[in-house]
Parts: sequence; C-alpha cells; structure tokens
Amino acid sequence: MKFSVDHKEFTDAVTWASRTIPSRPANAVLAGIHIVAEEDGTVTMGARDSDISSQITINTANVMVPGEVLVNGKLLAEISRSLPNQPIEIERDGGKFDISCGRSHFTLKTMAAEDYADLPAMPPVIGKVDGAEWEKAVSQVTIAASNDDTLPMLVSVCIEIEGDQISLMATDRYRLAIRDLAWAPVHSDYSTRILVRASRLLDVAKALGTVSDVEISLQDEGMGALIGFSAGNRQNTIQLIDGEYPQVRSLFPTEVNGHVELDRLEILDAIKRSRLVTEKNAAVRLSFSEGEVMLEAGQGDNAQVSEVLPATLEGEDIKMAFNPIFLQEGFAVIDEPTVRLSFTHPTKPAVVTSQDKDGNVEDDFRLLLMPIRTFGQN
Repeated sequence: MKFSVDHKEFTDAVTWASRTIPSRPANAVLAGIHIVAEEDGTVTMGARDSDISSQITINTANVMVPGEVLVNGKLLAEISRSLPNQPIEIERDGGKFDISCGRSHFTLKTMAAEDYADLPAMPPVIGKVDGAEWEKAVSQVTIAASNDDTLPMLVSVCIEIEGDQISLMATDRYRLAIRDLAWAPVHSDYSTRILVRASRLLDVAKALGTVSDVEISLQDEGMGALIGFSAGNRQNTIQLIDGEYPQVRSLFPTEVNGHVELDRLEILDAIKRSRLVTEKNAAVRLSFSEGEVMLEAGQGDNAQVSEVLPATLEGEDIKMAFNPIFLQEGFAVIDEPTVRLSFTHPTKPAVVTSQDKDGNVEDDFRLLLMPIRTFGQN
C-alpha cells in the first residue's frame, strides 16, 4: 500500500472514524482503524465496536499502490493532528506503517487485519431527514433515556415511523420525552417501530453533523437487525435492541387544569443557581401565582436559596417540586424564548413544551415530568 493525501482530509477522516473505537476494547483488533486504498484513488477508513460501526471515504487520494492495513486508530488520530499542514505520504512495508509529512516521519506497527471482521453492509435506504432537525430531535429526546445498562428498554430510544412522520421517544420512568418530525420516506406508507441505544444514536447524530440531509437505512428483522445513517462520505450502522417498547403516548394527560409561561433563559439560570445548594436527589420547589413564580431550594440548617421570577399563570395558584436536573436538561434542549409548564395537580405529571415569540405553542417536542412529593402534599 502506498498513497498520498491532503493533510486536512486525512486528519478529519481519521479523527471522525476513531470516535467509534471503544476506550477499553474487549478485543485488541477493535482498537484499530481499517484503511483500504483502491486503484480508483479512494481511501476508505472504518472502525467498529460491538454494536456500532463507522466508515468514511476520501475521494482525492493519490493511490500509487492499493492495499489494506489495520493500525491503532487512537494513536493514528493523535499523530495526524500533530503533523504540519503539508501533504501526507502513507506507505505500508510489511509489518510497518510509515507516515511522512514534511520533515516528520512516524512508523507504527500494523495489526492483524485478517482478524478484523468486515464492517456491516448498509441496509436498504428507507428515507432521508434534514440533518440539523435530526440532530436537534435526537438531542432533545435522549435526555430522558436511562443510564442503567441492566434495563435495555430504558437505555433505548424508540423510533416510530408512520408515513412521512418520525417520532422519537425515551423514558427513564421519571420523565418521558417525545419528539415528532417530518421526513421524506422512500415509500409513503412505510411503518415500523424499533429500538436503538440512546447513547449510540446521539453519538452518530452529532458525528454526521448538520450540513446536509441524512439518509436512514434499515434492516429490522433477523439477527443482524441494523439501522444505518449516511451523509456525504460518512456512514454509520447501529445494532438494534430487541424488544417491544410500551405505548407511552397515553401517559400524557388529555386535559390540563392550567399552565404557566416562563422566560426560558431566566428560569434556566435560576435553576442552575438553585443546584448550588441542592443536595443529591433533593427537589427544587416552585410556587406559581399570578405574575410570578417563587423558586426555592435547600432546607433546614443547610444552605438555602429563594428567587422570584416573572411568570404568566393561567389557572389556580399551585406549588410543585421537581428534580432540578430534569428541569435544567429539559429547558436546555428547547430553543424557543418561552417554556410552558402545563399541570393538572401538584403530584401528577406536568408537561413541558415551548412557545415562540408570537405566542404559538410548539408541541412537536413534549417532556413529561413526574413531580417530587414533598411534605404536606396530598
């Protein structure tokens, strides 16, 4: 193998692919990036973990000798970022992988490419979605997924497709997030419901970026059930999680007794301040009345905080308490200027939505929050 390539293209490709490499590989070959140089001048780099794979192609390389190699990916990424901004020369000589750039020269030991399993093939394309909207939607929903690996359902995002709408949903039993968005399916009557690990889905959405449409591919049957995402010269596959996700939409109340409208940045900053005195698993208390909300945290002989913010209340005065982390994460993934908290009872779930500058409610993203019961509440 021998080829030359632009420094930036090579560095960007290696850095992107290396993100998939696990920090503690269960198998030594999983620490590698698989590089294939073709006669047509393309160089493809791939990396994988047990349930995810990444592949990126450089189309502008000058390939003198085609071939393939497996080399330590994290080290290669660090080396490439450290090199001067000059063309990079790559050559494999037996068990050595040589990197030359300007006056710098590195030699790495190759890994056993024959022990590296082929990357999964991309499933059939089922449609495409706007990259920026997709990343936003995934970021909003994954805040509600659990981190408990013993509960596969709760670490997952359920992707529900019905025609030209995709719905993402996740819950950790204390909160539930749902985001609906439009997409362009290959077949207008396409329908499915699948589970994908939330952390993997978020990693891929961020890695593919927001500069173009993202093609979604799917093979949702059999042992090799996969979902694939591709944009430009980059593609990822993620293994699906087996199971039936509960019908969680019914948990949202059909009617509410009132709602409060809050300036998103003001309440977000106040919640962040309240966390300075909030002990683990303790609640932040919100007292809503006409024209204002009082936020309180801490109690007894410990540090305490109270703050009054302007608010627009529709309905009776009400006092509720929530996990401040859940409030902060929920308000942080909304980008409209106003958040709306709808309620039925102090101890029953409340719903967070957003409101644009013209006062229109945006309910494509909804977050259901379970209040924390405090002393004196019935």
